[in-house]
Amino acid sequence: MCGNLSGAAPQDFVLLGFEGGVQTQALLFALFLGLYAVTVLGNLTMIVVITRDARLHSPMYFFLKNLSFVDLCYSSVIAPNALANFFSSSKVITFAGCATQFFFLSLFATTETFLLAVMAYDRFLAICSPLRYPVTMCPSACTRLVLGTYCSGCINSVVQTSFTFTLPFCGSHRIDHFFCDVPPLLRLACADTALNELVMFGLCGFIIVGTSLVVLVSYGYIAGTILRMRAGSGRRKVFSTCGSHMTAVSLFYGPAFVIYAQPGAVKSMAQGKVVSVFYTLVIPMLNPLIYSLRNKDVKEALRRLRHRHPAP
Repeated sequence: MCGNLSGAAPQDFVLLGFEGGVQTQALLFALFLGLYAVTVLGNLTMIVVITRDARLHSPMYFFLKNLSFVDLCYSSVIAPNALANFFSSSKVITFAGCATQFFFLSLFATTETFLLAVMAYDRFLAICSPLRYPVTMCPSACTRLVLGTYCSGCINSVVQTSFTFTLPFCGSHRIDHFFCDVPPLLRLACADTALNELVMFGLCGFIIVGTSLVVLVSYGYIAGTILRMRAGSGRRKVFSTCGSHMTAVSLFYGPAFVIYAQPGAVKSMAQGKVVSVFYTLVIPMLNPLIYSLRNKDVKEALRRLRHRHPAP
């Protein structure tokens, strides 16, 4: 079902995508389209609601708005091209297009990893140091933290992209995936990839483990503070905001750790594709749902926005 693959230029790649007949491709197309549509709608809604509602102009929602933006971009790097390829006869992506796709994928994935850690640190300060919180998390500090997440993502992306796309690809140019990612690309290289694998696992392991420690330490202190609280609305509010974030962290870090920080965890490319669908499409779709369904402030802001702009 890959069509005429011989038409690809030598410097181009062919994204093989998923196996199966026309019916399978149609079902997968509908699945991808549905996931992407909900992702776009959910994340754009979060961005608009947080921007338009003055009651949500706080550090926590500033970070959440940036998380929605990153999720929207992250999913958009993958989904449109994957949708176009389901019924394409060539499935060709140019060398430059492949490198560009991977660069932005790595940029937004790394940025989200750091952003989730920053959000955990923000909750730690808000709950454990409430008197110092307004000064520590002033608007300029929040802006610097967010810019730091993007800079970190850019540095990792530049390193990963340069190491991967300077390899010689003199054999098959068929990428057994639905987007350009490091593991399937390394399989196509006709050179020793030991250094590339070391760099990938080293950088990704450092990023994932380092940010995970920030999250775990932050929530360790938060747990101690919660235990000292009297039972009541204060505890419920803390559980509500922290529960949403911990759910998002668990969903994101799990697949990332399996693919990039644990060599050999994914036994086949078929398994890798399934995990990749989860972290490139499902998680960006779930994050706005998690934060809107579990967050009283967001639900009230959505209600106010609907009343302000009623449907025709």
